Amino acid sequence: MDEEPIAALNVIPFVDIMLVLLTVVLTTANFIATGRIPVSLPQASRSQVEKHQDKTIELTVNGDIHLDGTLVSKDDLESQLRALPADTSFLIRADRNLAFQGFIDVVDVLKRLNFTKVAVQTQTGSR
Repeated sequence: MDEEPIAALNVIPFVDIMLVLLTVVLTTANFIATGRIPVSLPQASRSQVEKHQDKTIELTVNGDIHLDGTLVSKDDLESQLRALPADTSFLIRADRNLAFQGFIDVVDVLKRLNFTKVAVQTQTGSR
């Protein structure tokens, strides 16, 4: 078996692959640098934006529930929320020392009535 050793390596397929990879990198580099695809959006006349006022539910440390500043029981809360449209937004303000079950009871009422726009207010602080 008298085979000759390979004297040269064909690098043309390797160069082709590298050029394709370079093209892909340069094409996507613009999207990565700007963070978005540039789109020229159409214009429309200005219209009045309807501002929705959040309904506020406050939970005190002793378990009281306040809906927009009015003291209500859990059953009254549910009956008052039934009268509201489903796209109503809520802001829940709960005392940090409240038993977690009290918070879950209120969130469960909102979930059962199919309200999806719910936010929980927190306070930023340093540790």
